[in-house]
Amino acid sequence: MEEIGFCVEREDVGIRLDLYLVSNLEKKSLKFSRRFIQVLISRGNVIINDTPIKKSHYKVKLNERVLISIPQKEEFEITPEDIPLEIIYEDRDLLIVDKPTGMVVHPGAGNLRSTLVNALLFHCGNLSRINPQRPGIIHRLDKDASGLLIVAKNDSSHTHLARQFSEHRVRRHYYALVRGITEFDEGVIDLPIGRHLKNRKKMTVRFFKAKIARTSYRTLERFSNFTLLELTPQTGRTHQIRVHLASIGHPILGDRIYGTQTGFKRLFLHAYKISFRHPMTKEILEFTSKLPKDFIELMDKNDIIKRKEGEK
Repeated sequence: MEEIGFCVEREDVGIRLDLYLVSNLEKKSLKFSRRFIQVLISRGNVIINDTPIKKSHYKVKLNERVLISIPQKEEFEITPEDIPLEIIYEDRDLLIVDKPTGMVVHPGAGNLRSTLVNALLFHCGNLSRINPQRPGIIHRLDKDASGLLIVAKNDSSHTHLARQFSEHRVRRHYYALVRGITEFDEGVIDLPIGRHLKNRKKMTVRFFKAKIARTSYRTLERFSNFTLLELTPQTGRTHQIRVHLASIGHPILGDRIYGTQTGFKRLFLHAYKISFRHPMTKEILEFTSKLPKDFIELMDKNDIIKRKEGEK
């Protein structure tokens, strides 16, 4: 068990305890999810002025002494589960899976079952172990997004593919339905992205302590109150497409974090194409995924409404 202490400074007064800890631990190069910190708080692992505080929403006060006890990172056993998967391609080194919306990619605190990794372990057994808690996973998609993911079956493939991602040699293309009508047929959103100052689970466009981020977009079709876009991220920042589109006034439909859309069961973001060099054969591979059914249904419904309005 590792104990880390802080003294609340004036700039942090009034901040929720969980957010305060996530932010200040990060300053010590210790990155933990807000959910993980909330679990520690609920277990009594956080003491303020010698008193255990078990409420994450507690607002810290000036000069309070905050002590957090962090248990050693435990390796947990990931259980294979017989969950249907749509496998686009598979060989001895890798596979391409079309992830459905609503499926979490890998297990995490409080979410150890029904993830893509659980399903993959049942399907093929052997996955890369470079990160034992995320076997096979090189890159991710948000839970409510859908589309193509590369999965590594061994450590050698994982290393080669991870290098391609870090060098921006993997090309990914997305479809998104966004709020409003885009003005331009195509363009590039070139705005730096960093972590939100108050909500550490969110990213935001900012011009200090941020990283370069670029996203190309092309307008495919305009509807009465939303637009279908094709997007190509040129960098790989967390939530990049979602943050960029929200920053220009066109958040993705169903985005509960960066948009204001309600009433949608999913995030209308789909990774429909991916291309990369095979880690062993060096052949350039490209795979595509069909536009999801719920995208088509929403667009068809809008077309019917437009036709009826035109007949009036």
